[in-house]
Amino acid sequence: MAVLGETFSWSPKLWEFRRYNCDFNYKSEVILVQVNPGEAFTIQRDDGQFQCITGPAQVPMMSPNGSVPQIYVPPGYVQQIIEENGVRRVLVLPQTEFHPGGHSPLHHPPPPPPHAHLQAFIPHPHIMHHPAHLYSGMAGGTGDMNAQYISQYHPAHTTIYSEQDTHQPHGRAAFAHRDERASKTYERLQKKLKERQGVGGGGGGGGGLALSKDSPPPSPQKSRGTPPTGGDLQNGLGELDEEAKALQERLNSICKPVVTDIQARGASLSWLAPLRTESDKEPKEGEEIPSEPSFTYEVSVSYNGKDGKYKTTYSGVELSATLQDLRPATDYHVRVHVMCNCLQGVPSEPVSFTTLSCKPDTPSPPRKASGTKSSLVLQWKAPCDNGSKIQNYILQWDEGKGTSVFEQCYYGPQKQYRLTKLLPASRYSFRLAAKNDMGVSEFSEAVPIMTSCSVPAAPQNPELVQPGVTWLCLRWHRPAGSPKEDDISYVLEMEEEGSGYGFQASYDGDELSHTVRNLHRSTTYRFRVIAYNAEGKSNPSPVSEFTTAPDRPTCPCRLSVKGKPHPTSFRLTWDPPKDNGGSDVTKYVAELSDDLSGTFQPGSSWNQVYSGLAMECLCDGLSPGCSYQARVHCISAGGESPMTEALQVQTPPVPPGPCLPPRVVGKPKAREVQLRWAPPLVDGGSVVSSYSVEMFAPQAEEGREVYQGSELDCTLGSLLPGRTYGFRLRAANKAGFGPFSERSDVTTGPGAPEACRPPHVNCKSPTCAVISWEAPHCNGAAVSEYRLEWGAAEGSMQICYTGAALSHELRGLLPATSYFCRVQALNAAGVGPFSDAVLCQTPCSVPAAVSSVHALRESEMRVESRVTERVEDEEEEEEEDEEASPLLYSPSTCLGLRWEAPCSHGAEIMSYLIDLGERQPILTGPVTKYIIQNLQPDTTYRIRIQALNSLGAGPFSHTFKLKTKPLPPLPPRLECTASSHQTLRLKWGDGPGKAQSTDSLQYHLQMEDKIGRFISLYKGPCHTHKVQRLNESTSYTFRIQAFNEAGEGPFSTVYTFTTPRSPPAPLKAPRVERVDESCEVNWETLPPMKGDPVIYCLQCMQGNSEFKQIYKGSATSFQLPSLSLSTEYRFRVCAIRQCQDAPEIVGPYSSTVILLPPRVDTPGASSATGSKATEAQKPKRSLTDEQFSFLIIALLAVTSILIAVAIQYFVIE
Repeated sequence: MAVLGETFSWSPKLWEFRRYNCDFNYKSEVILVQVNPGEAFTIQRDDGQFQCITGPAQVPMMSPNGSVPQIYVPPGYVQQIIEENGVRRVLVLPQTEFHPGGHSPLHHPPPPPPHAHLQAFIPHPHIMHHPAHLYSGMAGGTGDMNAQYISQYHPAHTTIYSEQDTHQPHGRAAFAHRDERASKTYERLQKKLKERQGVGGGGGGGGGLALSKDSPPPSPQKSRGTPPTGGDLQNGLGELDEEAKALQERLNSICKPVVTDIQARGASLSWLAPLRTESDKEPKEGEEIPSEPSFTYEVSVSYNGKDGKYKTTYSGVELSATLQDLRPATDYHVRVHVMCNCLQGVPSEPVSFTTLSCKPDTPSPPRKASGTKSSLVLQWKAPCDNGSKIQNYILQWDEGKGTSVFEQCYYGPQKQYRLTKLLPASRYSFRLAAKNDMGVSEFSEAVPIMTSCSVPAAPQNPELVQPGVTWLCLRWHRPAGSPKEDDISYVLEMEEEGSGYGFQASYDGDELSHTVRNLHRSTTYRFRVIAYNAEGKSNPSPVSEFTTAPDRPTCPCRLSVKGKPHPTSFRLTWDPPKDNGGSDVTKYVAELSDDLSGTFQPGSSWNQVYSGLAMECLCDGLSPGCSYQARVHCISAGGESPMTEALQVQTPPVPPGPCLPPRVVGKPKAREVQLRWAPPLVDGGSVVSSYSVEMFAPQAEEGREVYQGSELDCTLGSLLPGRTYGFRLRAANKAGFGPFSERSDVTTGPGAPEACRPPHVNCKSPTCAVISWEAPHCNGAAVSEYRLEWGAAEGSMQICYTGAALSHELRGLLPATSYFCRVQALNAAGVGPFSDAVLCQTPCSVPAAVSSVHALRESEMRVESRVTERVEDEEEEEEEDEEASPLLYSPSTCLGLRWEAPCSHGAEIMSYLIDLGERQPILTGPVTKYIIQNLQPDTTYRIRIQALNSLGAGPFSHTFKLKTKPLPPLPPRLECTASSHQTLRLKWGDGPGKAQSTDSLQYHLQMEDKIGRFISLYKGPCHTHKVQRLNESTSYTFRIQAFNEAGEGPFSTVYTFTTPRSPPAPLKAPRVERVDESCEVNWETLPPMKGDPVIYCLQCMQGNSEFKQIYKGSATSFQLPSLSLSTEYRFRVCAIRQCQDAPEIVGPYSSTVILLPPRVDTPGASSATGSKATEAQKPKRSLTDEQFSFLIIALLAVTSILIAVAIQYFVIE
């Protein structure tokens, strides 16, 4: 805290929460009081109230006389003034020898922490004056207690308590300006001090005891008598500390409150004041009984459980409180704690209670879910039930009358309702209430909802508000007769004249005006407006035609310089604009910049040099070697065109003058030199664009150009070390190169060695090689070291040797492998280049071990001959043979192996040796797949593989185990149990026809097709199968195979079964006609069946006798003579197939036809009877299959139409 060259610092221990006060008099000098973190500073304002400022903060105050204010020092503390760099600091430090009450502070426990917002000492009211001004706290720093005082710091247990802050949260009542108990305690202390002063004053006139260093400074408000001794002051403060402890214990003894009158949203709370404890001292005889202190109570409420967060709801001096704004049906916990002066007791034990349930909260207004012209569907959300479940909802409406009178339209538990038979385009108001066991809630706000409207009428034609070059601003009016409540949107359609695309929509919205943009200039457009709402669109409005305004011309084209520019003039030319905007150009204007600096900033000035109709102009009076910019624009009736792009013109410059000789930068290196030079003194009227440096090699008369560029330095490389080179320079601009400068000579320094010759490699064995090399030219410095790089690839070599020797031996190489090597020399000047890489190859060796061995899958174990045939016919029969199973090796007696070929080490692998343990090893060719045959089923084998080449056998691979599968089952016997001309029922094995869930044995039935391949018919556990869709009198070949978990067994022998011949088709009923005493029978004709002729058999039954054959032959008619006129005849016919090598096959008989005897009656009756007999003789025709199918389809179509009509009428409407 630094003010006017002074510093005031407080550094108490953080957990003691001490407060100090100052003696301030009025003077217009500012003092900053620094409050450390965890501390507080209490001051008294002009209005008599106390204010507590917690740290960290800096409090600006007015100093009374410009000096350090006096500090009230508590018992056990001393003040010390330290001056550092002209800044004085006042430190309040503990005194190690002070023990209040005659006891050591080390044996006293620390006092309980006070309230959080009063964690500091409060200044004594008789010592502290009213400060003249007070400002809000600023950010402060921490205290600055010296390190030597930290170890001597002890907590003091004498605390002075006084007035409390009046600005409390939650409406806390203000404390009195001065507590009565504290005042009486101070009066008793003053009385004792006066008594001791009277005893000490009798010793001499005006003499007295001096204040000890631990005593507080005298206050200006006290009498000017002799101050009390330090011991007396300490005793008085000790008594005050004991009373504070007793008060603290009393505050901690508060009992838990009592909750009464519990309602849904409130409750009453009461408690008892804390009682006196046994530690409170009884007043002595003659002393006044101290008054009861003033207590303040705080009530905290938590609804998150007993250990949840508590919120203060009441603060005051009363012993009861009313809790309001509570939640219904909610558990609460309440506790009380007491405060007195600066002390605060611990909270009481919390008490819990639960508020009552009540009627629901006011629900939200209903909303419209959907609707039509005559119906509305309303939905709403459930409000808070306040502890009782909502049972019903009450929906009321104003019936569309627009009044405040509402009628109930729904009562029930649902959260939506549909209203019907409403008026279109009408406004209805609704409100909602909820009901539970506790009552009915308040109604929600009335919300207006409208039904749908009819299609709006056609609006009037649009009007033009303002035209533009590329836009037209249009407006239109709302359709006449449409209600205000109807939400109408509009579609503005536009048609460009001559486009041929018709009207296209350019705007869709609810505004009554729109600006159509991106149009063409001077173009006529046609517009119309369509209005629409939720019910549909109106007819288009009448068409209006509007034309856009003309545009300004574009800038002139091809601005250029005509001819060659002269040093003081040049001629500009340009072409007319590509687009004149619809009107002729009236004037061209040319401008030229007068910025001779050549920078051409955006703010450069332009001067008009030409104005007229000509398309060229002369610009003269220019300076040579300068840059100019020119631009042109044109003017027409449509406006002024934009400027052309600025054309930069450079007047011819003069070549620059000679340069100074180049100089060397730094020390010359062995193979490069860095040169630097200055620009020429004369640039020739143009910026120097490049420089050219020529170099003269040692003992050379002509130089060569080694650099050309715009930089003022360059680095020249590829030089030889220790040589002298000559250099000269010349500059160039747009006019050309100037003269050369004088020549300067530069000598290079020593360099790295030259490149070594390629090394020599001698392979001593397949894994060992010796590399040797020769010493290169050293370039003036002896070679100190060689580096040998070695690698299998030329781009990835690594250093394998570093030293001064000229040879090196490498071991651990791979046989038959190509390696690259190169050598590099080093000396004191640097590292030389590498020699050319040398390729060498190590000798061949036996193969490496087989590293990766895999077992073949069953599908990969095919017989080689079968595989060869498949490779030959793969392209021709790929689709035909995809169902045919390949010929495989048996996994029960064979094992398939596949491995990756190991490294051959330079010699081709000739064979592989397969070791099977106890069996004889198998020697194969140079293959990577082999199938071991003739093995035992269900047997485990230990296998390892070894590669062999011309140099010997390599190491064995790791041993792995393989096991053969058990033998698959044998095929069953196949037999045909039933057959027809189109089907065959086959049976195999002994078992039920249907499959069982526990069958592990399954079967695969195949049939041979026309081209000789077997196709799959059935695969499963059943023992029967019916083959259908076969041809008559045809032989079919079958075979069967059994398989289970062990694999697929072999196929059975081929079985052949033949289908029988098919009988003839049934004939229709014959036709019978009576001819006098005979009759003629006719029937239909059947074609021959696969070359077999067809004959017919006609049978007749007379009366009740049996059918007898009356005809058999190939004719299709028969005449039966000598009929009896009183007998009834019945006829039927069948077809017979005459097979060449088989007996005849008789087809089914046709339906029976009846011939009734004629009746002898009157002529009229006989004629009627004859017609009836004729009708009776006609056969009863039955419906064909096509007619019956058509009848069923017609009935289904009629039924579907009737159902659709019913749904449309009853459900949708």
